[in-house]
Amino acid sequence: MKIKTTLTALCCAVMAITATGTANAAKIGVSMPTQSLQRWNQDGHNLKDQLEQSKHKVELLYAGDNDIPTQLNQIENLIAANCDVLVVAPIDGGSLTEVLRGAKEKGIPVISYDRLIMNSDAISYYATFDNYKVGQIQGNFIVDALKLKDANTTPKNIEFFTGSIDDNNVNFFWGGAIDVLQPYLDKGKLVCPSGQTKKEQVATLNWSTEEAQKRMENLISSNGYGPEGKKLDAILSSNDSVANGITNALVAEGYNKDNFPILTGQDCDKPSVKNMKKGIQTMSVFKDTRVLADQVVKMVNAIVDKKDVPVNDTSTYNNGTGVIPSFLCSPIVVTKDNLKEVLVDSGYYSEKDIK
Repeated sequence: MKIKTTLTALCCAVMAITATGTANAAKIGVSMPTQSLQRWNQDGHNLKDQLEQSKHKVELLYAGDNDIPTQLNQIENLIAANCDVLVVAPIDGGSLTEVLRGAKEKGIPVISYDRLIMNSDAISYYATFDNYKVGQIQGNFIVDALKLKDANTTPKNIEFFTGSIDDNNVNFFWGGAIDVLQPYLDKGKLVCPSGQTKKEQVATLNWSTEEAQKRMENLISSNGYGPEGKKLDAILSSNDSVANGITNALVAEGYNKDNFPILTGQDCDKPSVKNMKKGIQTMSVFKDTRVLADQVVKMVNAIVDKKDVPVNDTSTYNNGTGVIPSFLCSPIVVTKDNLKEVLVDSGYYSEKDIK
C-alpha cells in the first residue's frame, strides 16, 4: 500500500517551534495525567521546554499513575499559587468541574490539553489533534488493506478495541473509525465473530496494555482465533498502548509477521514503532507532540499578551457548557515504509531509539 506523507508540512511545523514569538513572562501551571505512558512524558516535557523558551515560569505536575485525587489536589494547589494560565490534560474529563470553579473565580484561563475537560465553564480553549480524523484514518486504512471496496473481496473477520470511556477523545477516535467501517459491517463485508461492536464493549480502562492483552487473550480462546484456527483479518486499536497488549497476546499465540492481522495504533510509541519494523503492528497515527506543544505555547503567549488566541475550530467541541474554541493539529499515517522519513528524519526519534 502506498502511503502519502506530508513530511514537508511536518518539518515546517516543527521548524516553527523555534518561532513561537515572545510573550510577557507569566507563571504557567501544567497538569499531566501520568508518567507511565511514553506520550505523556513527551507531552509534558515538550510543553515545559517550549514555555520556558518563551521566558515563562512553569510548574509541571504529573498525577502519579492516572490518580484522579492526586490530579485534583495538584490543580487546586496550582490555582492557590495564582498561576496566570493553567494547561490541563485530564485523567477523567468529567472529574474537574468543582476544582476548576476556583480558576473561574480567580479569572485564570484554562487550556484543555488533548483531552477535553467536560462540564466546566472554566475552560477557555482546547488544543488537540483532529481526533475524529484519527479514527477515520484508522478505519480507511483497514478498508484499503482488506480491499473492502472490491466487489470480489470475501468477508473479513475483525475485532475492535478502543480506549478509556472517561477520555472524551474516545468518542472521536471511535466515532471516526466506526463511521468508516459500519457500512461494511452492515453489508457483511466485515464480520465481528465476538459480536462486540459497541464502544462500551470494546473500551480499555486507562488505555491499559495489560487490560488489552487480557481481553485479546479472551477473544482468542472464546472465538478460536489462531494461526491454525479461525482467521482474524484485522483489529482496530485506537492507540499504541492498547495495540501493544493485543500484540503480546497474538505473539504468545504463535502469530508472526507472515500471518499477523492488520493492526492499527496511534501515537507512534517506541514499542509500536519497533513492532512496525518487525512487520507485526501494521500502522500507527503520528501526532507530533512538539507541534501540539508549540500550538499551546502560541495560545498561552496570546493570552498573556492579551491578543487574539489562535483557533481553527469553533463548532465541534461542546463540553456540556458550550462550544470550546479549539485548535486542531493534523495527524499523519506511519507504516514501516515511511517511519524513518517521518519519525527519524524529522528528529522526533533517533535511529537508536527505535532500534
